[in-house]
Amino acid sequence: MVSTEEAVIARLDKGDSHFEVLVDPYAASDLIEEKEINILDHLAIDTIFKDSKKGDQASDELLTKIFNTSDIETIAKEIILKGNVQLTTQQRREMLEAKKKMIIDRIARLSMDPQTKAPHPRNRIELAMDERGVHIDPFKKVDHQVKYVLEEIRHVLPISMEKIKIRITIPGKYIGKTYGIVKNYGRFIKEEWQSDGSWMGIIEMPPGMQTDLYNKLNEVTKGDIETKILE
Repeated sequence: MVSTEEAVIARLDKGDSHFEVLVDPYAASDLIEEKEINILDHLAIDTIFKDSKKGDQASDELLTKIFNTSDIETIAKEIILKGNVQLTTQQRREMLEAKKKMIIDRIARLSMDPQTKAPHPRNRIELAMDERGVHIDPFKKVDHQVKYVLEEIRHVLPISMEKIKIRITIPGKYIGKTYGIVKNYGRFIKEEWQSDGSWMGIIEMPPGMQTDLYNKLNEVTKGDIETKILE
């Protein structure tokens, strides 16, 4: 459990009543991102409050009336997901940086420069976000913010989220160790064995992941592969 000193207040007004829980702000963010966590492990006190600063607890009768249950876990989740989570300045700064990094990583994996077909470096994406003054919300899901960020940085950075098709040719002696790697990175469009015993596959995949794929394949094959981005 989080200490009361490290916990923050999550608040929700519902009907004519006000409810609060004391929660670890990072756990609250994880819950919003739909990560599997037991929120009871991250409450400072297993209690639903009407006013946490006064220690004024909500009665089971009131909870059942408003939430149709008195279960603390269920109600705490609703308060966090539908209410407001109050952060300290330091917590907000740390969580904004963490969320910004997650958004940049997501865009870098899924996007490319439409002219070169190459992924944009993460620092280039970050510079474009800074140039556009992009606002990040620490308590909005990454998926929900990526679209907004893309719309903003397209004003200063050519960027596409279209998937690319890559033809990969691998000597037959390596296919046992590399087939699963290729399969994990994209969707097979075509695959066949060549007359020289090598394997050829065409996959469709997010453009920003191609460097990772090449690195893993080169590590296994000692660079004995051929790749080509198809139009």
